Amino acid sequence: MSDPEHVAKVDHSTAGSKIALEQFRDLFGASAIAGHHGGMPDVGRKRATAESDGTLFGRCTKDLSGAMDPSAFWKENSISPNEVIPAWLLKERKPFAGVFYTHMLFSSLVDADFLDTEAFMQTAPVQRGQYESIEALLDKLTDRILPLLRSPSSELNKKRCQILENCLASARQEPGLFSLTVPTGGGKTISSLAFALNHAVRYNKKRVIYVIPYTSIIEQNAQVFREIVGDHNVLEHHSGVDADETEDLEKNELIRRKLLAAENWDAPLIVTTAVQFFESLFSNKPAKCRKLHNIADSVIIFDEAQMLPLDFLKPCVWAIAELVRHYSTTCVLCTATQPSLNTLIAEYDPALHVREISQDIPELQAFFRRVHFKKMGTLSLDTLADELTRQRQTLCIVNTRKNAQLLFKKLPAEGSFHLSTRMPAEHRSIVLNEIRERLKQGQSCRVISTSLLEAGVDLDFPQVWREKAGLDSILQAAGRCNREGKRTSAESEVVLFSLPDGMPKGIEQNAMAAEIAMEGADHPDESPVITAYFDQLYRLRGAKALDSKKVLDLCSSFSFESIAKVFHLINSDTCTIYIPRFAKAEDISALQAGKYSRSLMRRLGRCSVNIYKWEWEQMLKSGIIQPIDETSAVLIHEQAYDMQCGLIMEPIMGIEFFES
Repeated sequence: MSDPEHVAKVDHSTAGSKIALEQFRDLFGASAIAGHHGGMPDVGRKRATAESDGTLFGRCTKDLSGAMDPSAFWKENSISPNEVIPAWLLKERKPFAGVFYTHMLFSSLVDADFLDTEAFMQTAPVQRGQYESIEALLDKLTDRILPLLRSPSSELNKKRCQILENCLASARQEPGLFSLTVPTGGGKTISSLAFALNHAVRYNKKRVIYVIPYTSIIEQNAQVFREIVGDHNVLEHHSGVDADETEDLEKNELIRRKLLAAENWDAPLIVTTAVQFFESLFSNKPAKCRKLHNIADSVIIFDEAQMLPLDFLKPCVWAIAELVRHYSTTCVLCTATQPSLNTLIAEYDPALHVREISQDIPELQAFFRRVHFKKMGTLSLDTLADELTRQRQTLCIVNTRKNAQLLFKKLPAEGSFHLSTRMPAEHRSIVLNEIRERLKQGQSCRVISTSLLEAGVDLDFPQVWREKAGLDSILQAAGRCNREGKRTSAESEVVLFSLPDGMPKGIEQNAMAAEIAMEGADHPDESPVITAYFDQLYRLRGAKALDSKKVLDLCSSFSFESIAKVFHLINSDTCTIYIPRFAKAEDISALQAGKYSRSLMRRLGRCSVNIYKWEWEQMLKSGIIQPIDETSAVLIHEQAYDMQCGLIMEPIMGIEFFES
């Protein structure tokens, strides 16, 4: 039997928005209510607006007479106007704080709506949660680290224990904003987890969130966390993790619950990407924002904090500050090369200070110093190739794919390797495994790569060459030299050089800032040099470049939809090319037949490369690829893929482009 009062479709989101605006003068609540199905709109202008413009004020001009009867609402709810908007928000009157609060309010609303709908639609209760407590996770970690603290086995482990003890001591400090500066090899993964769990237990935080720049690092760190606290307590939320149809029933249930938890981050330990974290904070879509309210009352570790995106640095830093100020989070900026963010933080809140967890940082940097640096000036590709050929085991990182390929072709075939993002992950894994084996066996091994090898790849060379770049990139590259500390620093050399064809436009200022900061410095990895580098880089870029899409200006007008459109940390104007030789034939056939599934796309993701849209169009015009849709295709001409250099673009178009 139907209910005649609930048959007609009612625009309840606009009706709710009108109540929020007219009864409570609550712009924040009105925006959240208006967007809880399709996404939060721009607020627009109160005057000179129309229903058709799609803004909040435009929608609220809609005539709802005869279709909106709020009487039922008032029978069931009694809300005082004084309870609607937080007093601190009214007092501060900061547009950014208002936008941030609206996102959190929106998140709470849409998650409650999703959960309510989920419960209504299911015949049996939805099994969410079922995680162990933060206290239980801490007990597991304590069992792991106590033996290390009681009897460190070497001088190296003694120093790592010192860092760990600093983290345990700092975990007792009041919640707020911290930095953790740990040189490469100092064990920051375990130490930062020890800080996070101890702090979370002491101050009743609900979860720990790790924000990491690369999925390759996520996979490594998440595996460490799973070994310590158990697989079922760790949620990886990034593009490379989905359900696999081949899992057995027991694992499928675990994965099913993890997929549910990924919707709203309902887990004690979250490991995610900077892209997922920050783009969600500035999104206007219900599904993407659903998890935001669960960021509150958390400990957040920003690993490799120097990689916060420069084009969005100011809004990202302000978001971190806002989480600390009003959402009961403790945030930790964790890295070996600590960025200089004090000025940006003070600009938003002069009272918010960063507390460093590590002690005696200069002494730590000296202890963990594993290399020495040497400058070679400008070298031709031929001269550089001759230098590399004389080395038995060496890594050379250059700035462009074109130079990587040209340099590689000048090296002896035996023992020489090339790596680039124009090689799919599956191919890179094959090459990396061969490289590791040759290094282990002491065989000749010369590797030419773009910047993809600077972080998250566990390789150990006696010598590294790095083309002129930003200091953070130089020090990341240095982390591939004497990584295991088996040689002295005198035996482990990082050679800095330039190539005659100039710098790619995207890193000119980074390289210039590095050159200024390193001038006269004996050790580029010392904190004063690193601070000078970031200060100089921000000056060269200019204040406007740290918010290149004018996100903060859009916040001033509460333009939620417009903010979401421009806030993309990765250039989204790319297309995917699937390389059949690295995939199963049946997977390619399923893709071409349109039989998509999560597990299929996960498998094929390791067999694909991303290229820019204009490159995709050129390849399509040349008949090299077969399109699947407007942004993906299958490579059908095998000669366009080189087993040493990857997807070949230059012979087709004669164009050089920068490896990002």
